[in-house]
Amino acid sequence: MKAVIFAGGVGTRLWPLSRKKSPKQFEKIIGDKSTLQLAAHRLLPDFSWKDIYVATNKEYVGIIHSQLPNLPANHVFGEPATRDVGPAVGLVSAILAKDTPEEPMTILWSDHLVKNDSLFRKILVESGKMVEKEKDRIVFVSQKPRFASVNLGWIHYGSEVRKINSIPFHAFVDFEYRPDEKTAQRYFNSGHHAWNLGYFVATPHLLLSLYKQFAPNIYNAVTEIANTWQTDVFEDKLKDIYPKLEKISFDNAVLEKINPASAYVVSENIEWSDIGAWEALKEALSEAKDKNITQGKVMLQDVTDSLVYNYGKQLVVGIDVSELLVVNTDDVILLCKKTSVPKIKKLVESFQGTEHEELT
Repeated sequence: MKAVIFAGGVGTRLWPLSRKKSPKQFEKIIGDKSTLQLAAHRLLPDFSWKDIYVATNKEYVGIIHSQLPNLPANHVFGEPATRDVGPAVGLVSAILAKDTPEEPMTILWSDHLVKNDSLFRKILVESGKMVEKEKDRIVFVSQKPRFASVNLGWIHYGSEVRKINSIPFHAFVDFEYRPDEKTAQRYFNSGHHAWNLGYFVATPHLLLSLYKQFAPNIYNAVTEIANTWQTDVFEDKLKDIYPKLEKISFDNAVLEKINPASAYVVSENIEWSDIGAWEALKEALSEAKDKNITQGKVMLQDVTDSLVYNYGKQLVVGIDVSELLVVNTDDVILLCKKTSVPKIKKLVESFQGTEHEELT
């Protein structure tokens, strides 16, 4: 079974730690490993390094090789332009289909936290077995919701269809996008909705057939590129064709159009969190809401429900504050209320064309 980890995002919501030159997935946000390293290492030992691939922007290929030295050199796909996930998944599917068209593959992301690694691997392995038996199926791997999130996508599933090695597979009903609070609470209470992680298992052949049916322009382009894989003209072909592709999400290009009967859903508590924003990281790491999360040289007194990350040499001290976010880097100190995190992205976007552009 193959695993493809996508690691191409910039991660503006984790600014000022995450920058264009070194996005969040390459930074040490949790412990002494980057989230990319965590994503790769949590697959071991059920996956070997020869079964792991990383898809990214061309400018980050060197960083990936330095952080994952055991990864084979040709297992990093460097896209010459950002065209969203639709073309990106199509390209890796076409390349893997060259050698292993019927071998299951899973699509994963480099900026997530999964605490229950063993259950997560078990789900992937059993989903791979399911796909090997039913090659016309796709399996969506989701997280049992911990609260009524309005910031995440949801997946609606039906009754249990079968169980393999204690992992239940449910009928797929539909995707539900970021809901309002009332709808999110209804999803949370239903018992048939889960957080949609963007994780799935399928064969490259099936994915390519879906592109051929629903996104023929992408199919034709990525097939032409993949036909030159591991030849002297591959990079030129990739550089010539890929940037011209439509910028579209995988959901819009393919998933929203599939027959629900062709998919299964696994919904388990793998203790997943999207740590692509500071408030999400706080929620993921906190044992209780009023607890503080710190990193680096930090001293807090009578402080609650705050996150303080210090990447500098000086001591950061906080007294008598709550619901605060502090991030200290070599050139920026970010200080804001925890509830103000959504404004960070707009702030960074406003730096374009100004004296602060180099900080993005």
